[in-house]
Amino acid sequence: MALEWRLRQVMAERGIWTGAELIRLMEEKAGYSLSAPSISLLLSNAPKQVKADTMDALCTALDCNPSDLWRHKPTFVNHRQDTTTIVKSKVANDRLPPI
Repeated sequence: MALEWRLRQVMAERGIWTGAELIRLMEEKAGYSLSAPSISLLLSNAPKQVKADTMDALCTALDCNPSDLWRHKPTFVNHRQDTTTIVKSKVANDRLPPI
């Protein structure tokens, strides 16, 4: 499973181009402050974890949902055949194949 961190894209969609702007919005709209280095880390790398308070402040400041900030991209696709299809294809004349 892979999660894509989309903070920069969400900011750009809202015309927010700098970490300083994001810091100001978080303080004004959510009453929450993060240091410039913390914001810089969020902007440059996908975090391994995000505190609930930080996620709430980001979503409040950006008027978005957590699902806007994270996008799931499945990395495993199961290519097995459906077993009912296999059994049906082997059944002829309403008789089951020998065991």
